[in-house]
Amino acid sequence: MKSLPARYSLVAWLCGLSSLLYIDRLCMSVVADPLAKELGLSNSELGFVHTAFTLAYGLFAVPAGRFVDRFGPRFVLAFIVGLWSLFTGLTGLASGLAALIAIRFLFGMSEAGAYPGAARAIKTWFPLRERGRVQGIMLSFGQIGGIVAPVATAYLIQVAGWRSVFFVYGAVGMLWAAGWWFWYRNDPSEHRAVTPEELHDIRDGAPPPPLDPGPVPWGKVFRNRGILMLGATMVLASFFTYFFYSWFPKYLKDARGVTNETAGWLTSLAIGGSLLGMLVGGWVSDRITKRSANPVRVRRWTCSACFVVSAACMFVGTRSESALATSLFWGGAMFSMHIQLPNWWSTIIPQSGRHTATLFGLTNGVGVLGAAASQLFVGFFADYQEKQLGLTGRAAWDPIFDVYVLALLGGAITWWFYRFTPLEDEAAGT
Repeated sequence: MKSLPARYSLVAWLCGLSSLLYIDRLCMSVVADPLAKELGLSNSELGFVHTAFTLAYGLFAVPAGRFVDRFGPRFVLAFIVGLWSLFTGLTGLASGLAALIAIRFLFGMSEAGAYPGAARAIKTWFPLRERGRVQGIMLSFGQIGGIVAPVATAYLIQVAGWRSVFFVYGAVGMLWAAGWWFWYRNDPSEHRAVTPEELHDIRDGAPPPPLDPGPVPWGKVFRNRGILMLGATMVLASFFTYFFYSWFPKYLKDARGVTNETAGWLTSLAIGGSLLGMLVGGWVSDRITKRSANPVRVRRWTCSACFVVSAACMFVGTRSESALATSLFWGGAMFSMHIQLPNWWSTIIPQSGRHTATLFGLTNGVGVLGAAASQLFVGFFADYQEKQLGLTGRAAWDPIFDVYVLALLGGAITWWFYRFTPLEDEAAGT
């Protein structure tokens, strides 16, 4: 029987990476309530803890991407996954606010190179016609991690306490890092399972990208309309999604009055929308690549429409009476917004030219501005509504979400103004 191409095994490794990334990141949203009670933290202080991770993730995205471009995904991903798994475990030993902020900052620093490394691996191991599906599948497994994390974390807390969560997840990450080092090779020609026929299929007539692409033309980067619009899109998308990654379980408990376990299930339901959106978006991306004479224009229209539909779902969900209905509508918002994400990946990789990991790190990492703003905004707004105005429940929380509707409409605008603008004299399809 004919064996499967080796690059399909790489898809499984990248799916594992993406799942770990979100499990280790999102477990904090469920742990936040028992952690805050034990350590005596307010909502605003929890906002600082969430933001410590997000700030580091953004600050180190470009250096991490440059590190990947210089040394390749094999060493860099093994190193950083092992490092962030160490800090995941150390989170379970935190005894106060200062230690917690320091550990989560170092955790965010370590995670910063994960998706730049994955982008470089995908460019090196897959032909252009397959990248959309690979990106969609990999990103969908990140959302599977996001779905698993709230439920699994809630039950781990119930059985063994919140500190055990970080010990268990840290150990799993260490296993992935070791396996990646032994399996992956920066150049598929060096992997013993890659046949000459598969190597020809991977490269599709193009030469392999150089391991070190040379200096980045930063002056051109910061004047490039395509890169600026893709970066702005990521800021707005991150502002929206990080509410679900950081605050949604607490909103459900404080404003909707559900139990911790129910909050975990409803959070998983909403994040499940993003999983389906990733899968559909990957299929849409490859279909656009194969069928359209002007893929950039079709992506612009498609992704702008996705943001508008997402804004409508967010608006209706906020005004729904039941927690289940709200989670379903907001799951629809996550679904629609995440259809555009594999298309964003399929756009930024050729837009980056030779500097795939570095400029992916820049445009993905700049999303920290939106993510941190979202985390801090919710914490301070909720405290202001409750402590200064004396509001409780939905009256304290629901006005927040009209801001998220506006952010989603902003994402539709940034996609509409995107244009493919090459940095240098390079082929757009590489």
